[in-house]
Amino acid sequence: MADVAVAVRAAIAENPEAAILTFDDQTGAVIDLDLRGSAQDVLARYSAFHDASAAGAEAGTAAPENGMRGRGRPKLGVVAREITLLPRHWDWLATQQGGASHALRRLVEEARLRDGGQSRLRLAREASYRFMSAMAGNQPGFEEASRALFVGDEARFQTETAAWPVDIRNHAHRLGWAAPRAV
Repeated sequence: MADVAVAVRAAIAENPEAAILTFDDQTGAVIDLDLRGSAQDVLARYSAFHDASAAGAEAGTAAPENGMRGRGRPKLGVVAREITLLPRHWDWLATQQGGASHALRRLVEEARLRDGGQSRLRLAREASYRFMSAMAGNQPGFEEASRALFVGDEARFQTETAAWPVDIRNHAHRLGWAAPRAV
């Protein structure tokens, strides 16, 4: 991220009229970069962000935004969050061996295994669609390419995007058909 932010800052300094968008490949969302200050300021800002994120990823959690250590067992990657259930669900969880948290973790893992990667594939396709909407929403074949993306018709997607700029076409394809990342 630090390298990207510095490169974007340099590109804008070279051409102030340039319209540059930066995307998160995991979500397809546009990332708003803070490019204030010198190139060294930007590099330091995003290097510090990367260091905090990497430390959190190593521990299995994201770095807390407020700098405070969160509840749970961060060294194990356990993060406390709120969930809402009906009383009958809480009653059932209370009877489970190992307690509610253990039962919920077991249920989530079982659901992930049964999912067969469908959730990851859906997230990849949604990320591709967000990128496509921002970069190719006015391109010929956009609507048909979107339909092909969501039904998983790769050949039709390639046909509908053939007239698009090659970088946009290839990146949208990579996001939508790359091996899904673990969630």
